[in-house]
Amino acid sequence: MIRLRDLREDNDLLQKDVAKILNVSQQQYSRCETGENQLAYDGLIKLANFYNTNIDYILGITNEKKPYPRNKNNS
Repeated sequence: MIRLRDLREDNDLLQKDVAKILNVSQQQYSRCETGENQLAYDGLIKLANFYNTNIDYILGITNEKKPYPRNKNNS
């Protein structure tokens, strides 16, 4: 994924720390950072929430880091 490594390093985390959040091995997460594997949709949501950003930012679609407003029904 485009910005996974940058977000992790900006938060002073190791790959094993993020892997634990996603409930995957460090090796699996490392492959996501290098683009060898794709992160599942639910993993993207977890990381967007954890980093307080949005999925489009993680994927490199936008440069806006701010999370999207939540629907009142989905809080």
